[in-house]
Amino acid sequence: MNGRGWIAGAAASLALLGGVGPLSAAEVQHQTDYSIRLSGLPVATASFRSAFSGNRYTISGSLHSAGLVDIFSRTQGTTSVSGTIGRDNLHATSYSVTYRSGKRGRAIDVTFRNGNVIHASMVPARKKPANWVPVSSADMRAVLDPISGLIIPAGKRICPKTLPIFDGESRMDFQLTSKGTKPYSTKGFKGEVVVCGIRFIPKSGYKKGRDDVEYLRRLKTMEIWFAKAEEANVYAPVYVRIPTKLGPVTVSATRFGG
Repeated sequence: MNGRGWIAGAAASLALLGGVGPLSAAEVQHQTDYSIRLSGLPVATASFRSAFSGNRYTISGSLHSAGLVDIFSRTQGTTSVSGTIGRDNLHATSYSVTYRSGKRGRAIDVTFRNGNVIHASMVPARKKPANWVPVSSADMRAVLDPISGLIIPAGKRICPKTLPIFDGESRMDFQLTSKGTKPYSTKGFKGEVVVCGIRFIPKSGYKKGRDDVEYLRRLKTMEIWFAKAEEANVYAPVYVRIPTKLGPVTVSATRFGG
C-alpha cells in the first residue's frame, strides 16, 4: 500500500455500495451514486445498489474513471461483499474487489468467519520491499472489510469509534470523532447528516517510511458524513473529504436511495 493508492482505495471503498440481482419482497433495496473529484475536477463515478434481507446483506458495484484521468489511464473496478448485520457493525463473510488501471490489474479475495480473516489472496501478488511491515495473524482478528465496515446500523453510535479495517493487503484503523451534524441534500435524500472527523492509522501491510503514508497518518482534517437510509435502517457515507498535496479528494453522493 502507498499513500496515493490508499487515497484512491479509500475513495473507492466509500463509494462502492451497490448493484445486486432481483430482490424478493422481504428484501430492501438501496441505490447510491457517487461523484469522486480531485480539486473540483471529475476523477471517477460510481453507481451501486445494496440489498438487506433479515440479518443478511449483499453489496456490489462498479467504479469508472472520468475526466482527464480517463485520458492518461483508464481505470475501472468492481466489488462485492456479503455477510450478516450485527448489533454494532456489518460483518462480512466474503469480500472481493477487482480493478484495472491502464495495463495493470489486480484481484483481491477475503473470507471472514466471526470477524476473523480465514483466507486472503491477491493476484498478482505484490513484490514486498525490505521495509515492508508484514500483516500478522493477530492483525487479521476482529476486523471489518473497507466497504460494509463503513455502514453502521441505526441506533448505534456513529462516532466517536474506531473501525479496524483489513482490505486484503493492509491493516489500518479508521478513528472517527464527532463533529456534530450538517444539512445535506441530494437526489433521494434531504436532511441532517452525522459529521465525523476521520484519522488514518496504518497498522501493517504497507511500506514503512513512505512519505504519502506518513502524510495521511498526520492528517487531522479529513471528514466523513453519514446519512440514514431509512428503509434499510443503516447509516452510510454521503460525503468524504481527503486533503492531498494535489488538492482535496471529495466523494459526494449524487443519489442516495430514491
